[in-house]
Amino acid sequence: MTTPPSKTNAPDGPAKPRSHGRQSVRPTLKPRELMQDTPDYAGVWRAEIVTLFPELFPGVLGASLTGRALQEGKWQLRTHNLRDYGIGKHRNVDDTPAGGGAGMVMRADVVGPAIEEAMSGAAGRWPILYMSPRGRRFDQAMAADLAKCSGVTMLCGRFEGVDERVIEHYGITEVSLGDFVMTGGELAAQAMIDATVRLLPGVLGNADSTVEESHSSGLLEHPQYTRPAEWMGREIPPVLMSGNHGEIAKWRLAQGERLTEQRRPDMWAKYTPKPKGKS
Repeated sequence: MTTPPSKTNAPDGPAKPRSHGRQSVRPTLKPRELMQDTPDYAGVWRAEIVTLFPELFPGVLGASLTGRALQEGKWQLRTHNLRDYGIGKHRNVDDTPAGGGAGMVMRADVVGPAIEEAMSGAAGRWPILYMSPRGRRFDQAMAADLAKCSGVTMLCGRFEGVDERVIEHYGITEVSLGDFVMTGGELAAQAMIDATVRLLPGVLGNADSTVEESHSSGLLEHPQYTRPAEWMGREIPPVLMSGNHGEIAKWRLAQGERLTEQRRPDMWAKYTPKPKGKS
């Protein structure tokens, strides 16, 4: 996309940063640089990614809170390029399915060595996850459990999937974002890492944020409001402006229960309401 010429002649030289209100757009640390030349830190949670597309990382993980935490060494990220373990002159990573069928399958003798390398520095509880539409559905409880591990290795599949023998040999857990199919596991891996990293100590500015949000209590989160007090004829519910924290807590709980019952009957069926008088 080209920029149309200016109607006035501007002097030669570097363009000034374009202002957006009080902020200016300026060059900053490139996301990939957040992953380069970083030493291993003892006790720091780490994600090892086995993928055909390492250039896709850190992706969104290099921005906002997760990116800042990555830069500050509160967690670490490494990628392992499956192509480096490819077979033959063309470094093939896949082959036709045994028994026939459409598509290609990622080879065990390619994926296996990549996993071995990814796990070479693993210590403590360190699961291996495979992004797969037939896997267990990822949820907040799994994110919380991963945050308690020393780290995680994620295998991002492509094509028709990976040779089943790899999954069996390494005791890999298959995990899914939902009942849909994507072209690869990289986006799913980033989503799962984001959900996990934000639960690590020191990543979020307010630790209470993870307690009150959707799914943490078995309910969807209550509605949120902020200034202005009135917008387009709609006002903030008076109870939220009352300063009565007890009544506010009751209102938020009731709203969370209402939304969960309406929108997520599966969650509502598992929910156990708290006794009256307790929050």
